[in-house]
Amino acid sequence: MYINSGYKNNSFLDFKDKSRPLVVGSCGTYRLTSHPKLPTYRPRGRVDFQIIYIASGRAYFHFDSPENETVVTAGNIVLFRPKELQKYEYYGIDKTEVYWIHFTGRDVKNILRKYGFSDDKRVLTVGTSLEYERIFKKVILELQRCQDDYEEMMTLLLRQLLISFRRELKKEHVFKNEYLDREMEEAAAYFNENYNRNISIEEYAACRGMSVSWFIRNFKKYTGTTPMQFVTSIRITNAQMLLETTNYAVNEISRIVGYDNPLYFSRLFRKQKGCSPSQCRKKEFI
Repeated sequence: MYINSGYKNNSFLDFKDKSRPLVVGSCGTYRLTSHPKLPTYRPRGRVDFQIIYIASGRAYFHFDSPENETVVTAGNIVLFRPKELQKYEYYGIDKTEVYWIHFTGRDVKNILRKYGFSDDKRVLTVGTSLEYERIFKKVILELQRCQDDYEEMMTLLLRQLLISFRRELKKEHVFKNEYLDREMEEAAAYFNENYNRNISIEEYAACRGMSVSWFIRNFKKYTGTTPMQFVTSIRITNAQMLLETTNYAVNEISRIVGYDNPLYFSRLFRKQKGCSPSQCRKKEFI
C-alpha cells in the first residue's frame, strides 16, 4: 500500500477555522495493491469538509447508515460535510487509488455552491484526469514543505481543483441535455410519422434502451405532455381536419387516425374538442 499525505501544523486533528473564507487542513492519497482492506469509520463525522476523488478502482461508502452500501467507481468524487457519518472501505483486490482533501472556512458552503456542488449532492461524476492528481499532489507538497505563503497557495490550488471539477460537471450536464433533446426530438418525430398506427409507449422506450418511467418523465419535460397525450392530440387534430375538409364518415375517420373503435374515438374527440365529431362537422356547414 502506498500512502502520501500532509497536515497543516502537522496535526491529525480536524478543526474549524472561520477566520478566512477557505482553509485547507490536510490532503493525501492512498493506493492499494496488495493490502486487503483499508476501512474508515467516523460515526459522528468530522467538523470540516472532505472531498474524496476515486482515481482508479472503486470504494464502498455507507451514507446515512452503516448498513447501507453505495459502490463509487473511478471518475467520481464524494463530498462529506461536517458531522455527517463517514464509513467507507477500500479493497486491495480493486486496485483502488484515491485522493482526499479536508477543508474548512467561513464561506465554504457558498464557495461549493458557486462551483456547482448543490447542498443535496454527495457523489458527483467528474471523470478521471491526471490534472486532478497533479493538483492534489501539489497541495500535499505544500503541506509538507510549508514554504512562504503556502496556506494561500493551498487555497488557490483547492479553488483550481473545484473549478476543474465544475468544468467537467458542466460538460456532463451539456452532454446529458444534448442526449435528452435528441432522444425526445426523435420520439416526437416518430409519433408524428406513426400516430395512426398501434403505438406502444413501453415497446418504444424499450427499443431505445430507456425505462418507461424515465422516458415518460423526460418526454413530458420536453413537450409539456406525456407521450400518449402527444399521440392523442395529433390524432384528434388530424381527425378534426378530416371532418372539416372531407366527406369521410366518422367511422372511416376514426380508422384513418388510428382508432378501431369509433365510440372510443368519439369520446376522446368530445373530451378534447368539447363536442362530438358529428357536431363538429355540422358546425362547419352552418
